[in-house]
Amino acid sequence: MIQELLKFDGNDYVHERDSARLTGQIQRIYSELQSGAWFTLRDLAAKTGAPEASVSAQLRNLRKERFGNHNIEKMHLGNGLYTYRLIKETL
Repeated sequence: MIQELLKFDGNDYVHERDSARLTGQIQRIYSELQSGAWFTLRDLAAKTGAPEASVSAQLRNLRKERFGNHNIEKMHLGNGLYTYRLIKETL
């Protein structure tokens, strides 16, 4: 993931306060997803130290063009539980 692409925003976003934390979060989450394995939000939270809500937000970010336009597949497991994986692009 290219650092220059990481441009966070939002109503409560303060660059000086939040940039390093969010950059670390998204990089740790992306690193775990590189395996191609399926993960629940809880799995990724446990592996990265990020709260589940933050993991969910970062998965949405990874799908955005400015964060790499990654293909994150989602599968419903039941009772509101989903699992996610990164589909690696082939050339």
